[in-house]
Amino acid sequence: MIGFRIDSRDEASRARAGVITTSRGEIATPVFMPVGTVGSVKAVTFRDLKVDVKARIILGNTYHLYLRPGLEILSEAGGLHKFIGWDKPILTDSGGYQIFSLSNNRKLKDEGAIFQSHIDGSRHTFTPEYAVDIQRIIGADIVMAFDECTPYPSDHDYALKSMNLTHRWLDRCMTRFNETEPRYGFDQTLFPIVQGSVYRDLRMQSAEYIAEKNAGGNAIGGLSVGEPTAEMYELTELVCSILPDDKPRYLMGVGTPWNILECISLGVDMFDCVMPTRNGRNGMIFTRQGYINLRNKKWENDFSPIEEDGASWFDTVHTRAYLRHLFAAKEMLGPMIASLHNLAFYLWLVDEARKHIIEGDFLPWKKTMMEKLKHRL
Repeated sequence: MIGFRIDSRDEASRARAGVITTSRGEIATPVFMPVGTVGSVKAVTFRDLKVDVKARIILGNTYHLYLRPGLEILSEAGGLHKFIGWDKPILTDSGGYQIFSLSNNRKLKDEGAIFQSHIDGSRHTFTPEYAVDIQRIIGADIVMAFDECTPYPSDHDYALKSMNLTHRWLDRCMTRFNETEPRYGFDQTLFPIVQGSVYRDLRMQSAEYIAEKNAGGNAIGGLSVGEPTAEMYELTELVCSILPDDKPRYLMGVGTPWNILECISLGVDMFDCVMPTRNGRNGMIFTRQGYINLRNKKWENDFSPIEEDGASWFDTVHTRAYLRHLFAAKEMLGPMIASLHNLAFYLWLVDEARKHIIEGDFLPWKKTMMEKLKHRL
């Protein structure tokens, strides 16, 4: 099981600065985890992830890795870490969200989920036990329980049934996890996932159920599927007030820089989202002064650096005009630089949050940053 200690707390909010300890190294929190769905963070090399982004942990996805390259290759390679050449921690999503997204090509039963591959249409079945087995083969340091990501909107009856299914699956995941061992000599930890859609009574019930499991950490799912931001914040605060204080809390799939700062203040320690790389590939970059759409003509002859105050998250002298040129010319270097910048910015942002929590001025710093981050330049 992983360890977790809290180094400092913000007296005016629930924000905390901590350290997660895994057998592959320590992870200072709050932390943002770049998404490497199929064993690669899109458009960014592992050298860049280590040196420029300074990533402490990345994500892989059970569903995608199961389909391609497949369990035989991952097992023969000695796990995902060796297969991709990454020696720091990895967290794997169980595949529940991806199967949820295949709503027209999957069927849920108490036994598990039957779905069709998005690659070739072949049919597969994930049970809670098999989801654990797959993640044992992948070798992730943190593995997620198999859950149903409740769609939004859902009525209360459906959300209740979905939550109860997730809880039954969790029990089976934990049984399988406890009766099996890691395959590659490194410890693994299972995180349960709180569900319940946007209903306070269900979120409370689910958080209490998960809290009783005494897992090494806990996740909050189903709050990045289209619900209003205000509800996401309200329910995150509620769930964080119930989940154990001495275990890391992971808010899945969230989100914008301002979402992350707000949820840090509510007590969340871990985040992931495809936004930095997805938006970067489409010409949007985040800066300390606001966000920029590099495809706009206004940047055509703007020879200032990406960050107006001269700050840079990695070793680059590229200007906004040059980056716009790369996107206009459809050069792959444009999405690469923008993705790298965004990821490095996200890691800088959570590191700054950590610093201000420790220094005792997190809330005033957060207020100033939130105003800037939401500004479109």
